[in-house]
Amino acid sequence: MAEEVKLYRTWSSRYSLRVVWALNIKHIQYETIHEDLKNKSPHLLHYNPVHKKVPVLIHNGKPICESLIILEYIDETWKNNPLLPQHPLGRAQSRFWARFSDDKLMPSIMSSYYSKGKEQEESVVQALDNLKLIEEQLNGKKFFGGDNIGFLDIVLGWLAHLPSLFAEITGLKLINAEKFPVLSEWVHNFYNHPAILDHWPPHDKMITKYRPVLNPIET
Repeated sequence: MAEEVKLYRTWSSRYSLRVVWALNIKHIQYETIHEDLKNKSPHLLHYNPVHKKVPVLIHNGKPICESLIILEYIDETWKNNPLLPQHPLGRAQSRFWARFSDDKLMPSIMSSYYSKGKEQEESVVQALDNLKLIEEQLNGKKFFGGDNIGFLDIVLGWLAHLPSLFAEITGLKLINAEKFPVLSEWVHNFYNHPAILDHWPPHDKMITKYRPVLNPIET
C-alpha cells in the first residue's frame, strides 16, 4: 500500500521550504497543498489547531507540525540519505545550532532590514556577530553536513536566499565574500545544489512581496 504524504505550505514560507528540500533529498513523493494564511483552510486548522500555521506534514493521515520537528520526523521515518549526524554529539550540536538559527540569527537579520536608525545599527552588529559564529561551524567543509547537505544546511537554507533578496531591495548586504568567504561559498553550493535549485520561490514574486515592507537605505 502506497504511503500518503501531504505537505500544507505557502509558496514563500522559508519554514515550508525546509520540508520541501528534505522530502526532495529523500526522494519522497508527496502532494502539495498551498494555503492562503489570510483565509486558512478548515483542513489546516484541523491539523494544526494549536499554532494554525504552516508547514504541516501529513503522513498516512497523521499530522506533524513545526519545521524542525518535521525534519527530524522525516529523517527518522525514511532512512535513506540521512540528514542528522549518526553520532549523538553531532546530532546534539546540529540541534543546538538549528535553535540558534531560529532564535538568534534569523531575528537579528530580519531586524537589520525591518528596523530603522539606532535599532537597525545595533541589529546589523548583532547579525554580523551571529553570522561569524555560523561561518565558524563550517570549519572548511563544503556543507554543514560534510560533503552532503544535512539537517543544519536545510535549517540554514534561508541564508542562501533571503539576505541577498533583501540586499537587492535595500542595498544593505550582510553576506559577502570579503566578510564571510566560507559562508559565501556555502551559499553558492547550497543554492545551486540539484536537490535545492528548482525549489526556490519565484524571484520576481518575492521582490513584489517584500519591496513594500522593506525601507530602502538612503545613499
